[in-house]
Amino acid sequence: QVQLVESGGGLVQAGASLRLSCAASGGTFSRYTIGWFRQAPGKERECVAVISWSGGSTYYADSVKGRFTISRDNAKKKVYLQMNELKPEDTAVYYCAAQMNGAWVNPNQYDYWGQGTQVTVSS
Repeated sequence: QVQLVESGGGLVQAGASLRLSCAASGGTFSRYTIGWFRQAPGKERECVAVISWSGGSTYYADSVKGRFTISRDNAKKKVYLQMNELKPEDTAVYYCAAQMNGAWVNPNQYDYWGQGTQVTVSS
């Protein structure tokens, strides 16, 4: 079983950058695909970015492509989400999640979730 803890959220102005971290414990972290999801009030949980167990493959939602970068350090059991050029519409609670196999963008395919970290972008 894998435990995930997100950090790095905060309140920033539009155009600023934030770096989210997802720290894992337990399990064999390097075997898991890790996804970053976000959920804004009144909206469904949305897949933002995903990285394969090796880091060799990634996915980005169209809304963040070119602004966000996902990376991982298996030795440190961490996954990062570098968010640049933040927009007010990026405001949401951001979650990291882990899975071994399944559709990357479907949150129901993920087995383990962190508690989330709030990102608020003011205009």
